[in-house]
Amino acid sequence: MEVFLNRSSVGLNRYICFFCCLLFSLVLGNLALGQSTAVLKGTVTDALGAAVPHAKVVVKNEVTGVEWNTESDNVGSYLVPSLPIGPYQISIGAKGFETSVARNVTLNAATTVTQNVQLQIGQVSEEVSIEVDTPVIDASTIAMGQVIDQKTTQEIPLNGRHFVDLSLLTPGTVTPPQNGFLTTPLRGQGSFGFVTAGQREDTVNYLVNGINLNDMVQNQITFQPSINTVAEFKVDNSTYSAEYGRNSGAIVNIATRSGTNDFHGELFNFLRNSAMDARNFFNTTAVAQSPFRRNNFGAALGGPIRRNRAHFFASYEGLRQRQGLTINSLVLSPAQQAQAQAGTDPAVKALAALIPASNATENGLPFFVGSALAPVNIDQGTGDIDVELGERDRLHGYVAIQQDLRQEPTLQGNTLPGWGDTRSSRRQIGTVGEDHIFGPSVTNSMRLGYNRIHILFNPNQLLNSAN
Repeated sequence: MEVFLNRSSVGLNRYICFFCCLLFSLVLGNLALGQSTAVLKGTVTDALGAAVPHAKVVVKNEVTGVEWNTESDNVGSYLVPSLPIGPYQISIGAKGFETSVARNVTLNAATTVTQNVQLQIGQVSEEVSIEVDTPVIDASTIAMGQVIDQKTTQEIPLNGRHFVDLSLLTPGTVTPPQNGFLTTPLRGQGSFGFVTAGQREDTVNYLVNGINLNDMVQNQITFQPSINTVAEFKVDNSTYSAEYGRNSGAIVNIATRSGTNDFHGELFNFLRNSAMDARNFFNTTAVAQSPFRRNNFGAALGGPIRRNRAHFFASYEGLRQRQGLTINSLVLSPAQQAQAQAGTDPAVKALAALIPASNATENGLPFFVGSALAPVNIDQGTGDIDVELGERDRLHGYVAIQQDLRQEPTLQGNTLPGWGDTRSSRRQIGTVGEDHIFGPSVTNSMRLGYNRIHILFNPNQLLNSAN
C-alpha cells in the first residue's frame, strides 16, 4: 500500500489534530480539579427521586458577593469548577418547585464538594433552607491529604513565620534533619523543604494558584510565601490525581488570600533580641556574647474595588536580622607567625597576615575566639486581584516579588572573620487565571504563570591570584 501526503494535507492534519485536542480539553475541563480552587457538583431530583433537568443553580460567595450561574443537565447533574475557597450559598430552583437554599457550604483548596438537592413541589418564590452536612471523607478522590485552613495558617504560633513549617501539621510528616539536602534552614528564611510519607524533601511539588513554585535546579520552594497572603493550603502526600505529575512526592496546593466586600487591614512587628537570651555554650565569660536582633514587620490591606464584582488584597513583609556567629578557630602561635613573616615566600606572608592573632588557649594550643556578623535583609511584596467579568467568567491575578540579601561568614566550614560570601537574590512569581462556564457540562480554566529566581554569590575577600 502506498500513501502519498503533500504539504497542504499535512498542514490540514495538524490543524485538525490541534482542534481535536482543544475540544477534548474543553469537554474534560470540568473533570479536572481546580488545584488551589475547589469544585462544587451535585444532582437535582424531585420528591420521588427523578432527575430535574434545567434547574437554575446560583452559587454565591458569602464574603465577596460574587455569583456563578449554571443549570442542571438532562440527568439533573450540575457542576461548577474553579471556585475560590470560602463559604458559599447555593440556591437551586425550577419551574413548579420551591427554591432550595443551602448556606455556609465551605469549599477548601483542591477539594470537590457534592451538594445534592431534592426539590419540593411549590412556587419558585417560596424558599426552603436545607441542612448542610460536611463529609468527613471526600468520596470524589482517592488522594490522601490534609487541608490547613486560614484560621490555623494565620493564628497558630509560628517561630520565624516560615510557611513550610506548617507542613508538620500534616499526618505522615516528620521533622526534617538539620543537615539534609534541602532541609538545612537558610539564615533568616527557614527550611525550604520537608519530609512526608517517606519521600525525599526534593520530591515535593509546590503550587500557587495552580502555578509551579519550585526552584527548577534545587527542586525546592522558590521562596517562603508570606503567611499573611496564604488563605489556606492542602498537602496531598499519597495517591493523588494524575493531573499533577512532575514530582513523585507530596503536592502542596496554596490558595492566595483575596479581598472581601469589607476593608480589612493589619500591622505587625515581631521582635527578638539577644539581651533576653542565655549565653552561648562556646562563649567564655571573657568574650562578649554574640549579638542577635531580629525584626519581622509588615502590613496588609484588602477590600472591594467594586462591591460584589472586584476585590483586591496587598501585603508587604520585611525582615531585618543581625546575628553574631561565634568563631572558635585554631590559629598560628606568635612564634609561628614570626617564622612565616621571616620566610621568603610572598604567598605564605600574605596568607599568614590574614590569620588573626590568638586570644585564647586550649590544651596549650593557640585559638582565636570571636564573633562574625551575619546580617539578613528580606523585603517581600504581593498583590492579588479577583474580578467577576460576568455571570460565567472570572479573572484572577496574583504577583509576589522578594528581594533578599544575606552574608554567610562561616561558609563551608570557615572559622576566620572576614571570609565567607554575600548572597543577593530576587525571587518572583506571577499567576493569571480565567474561568469560563459554557454550560452545565462544558467549562474551561486557563492558567498562565511566571516563576523566576536570580541569585548572585560574591566572596567577601578577593585574593590576588598572581601571588
